[in-house]
Amino acid sequence: MDLARIGDHDPIVACTEEREAAVLVPVIALEEGAQLLFTERADYLSEHPGEMSFPGGGRESYDSNLRETALREAHEEVGLRRAEADVVGRLDCIRTVTRYSVCPFVARVPDRTYLPDEHEVAEIVRLSIDALTDRSNYDSEQRDHPYYGDIRLHYFRVNGYTVWGATARILVQFLELVTDWERPPEPDRCVDPDADFPV
Repeated sequence: MDLARIGDHDPIVACTEEREAAVLVPVIALEEGAQLLFTERADYLSEHPGEMSFPGGGRESYDSNLRETALREAHEEVGLRRAEADVVGRLDCIRTVTRYSVCPFVARVPDRTYLPDEHEVAEIVRLSIDALTDRSNYDSEQRDHPYYGDIRLHYFRVNGYTVWGATARILVQFLELVTDWERPPEPDRCVDPDADFPV
């Protein structure tokens, strides 16, 4: 894994939605291989309940920039102190179905115990880069989305957890930048627009 490629990346930062948000992609370096830190969102949240995500949320008026949004939200959701986060760069901004433009920032963070915010986070989950880049843990589908049109959805299934949606789109770009992993050229299946999500 080469995080220097994140710093060399020239991200797409154009905001095409009225609401802005930012997430932190926290990388924990270990001798046995790096891990990424995810949160499992609480089931009672109004947006994306129960889904796997990176720490993050909407930009507040007092956030000086989106980097500050990502760091503030990571502190609120998992207890990461700002001084602990070594931000190495950012990925492309993406649009979500909840009409946010989300900017992901990548940071090295310490290997320690993190505490979930009891109001938003059901669980803090670490998934290894080795497992996420294992082709047997990945699949994708093509569908016609009512908002985005023809889209490809990515699914990473590791240790009983499923990363999909906007978080999986961020994860795909991260893995393609810092590892030799590449998304397969074709999706595993094509589904109807109203088909259930296979999670």
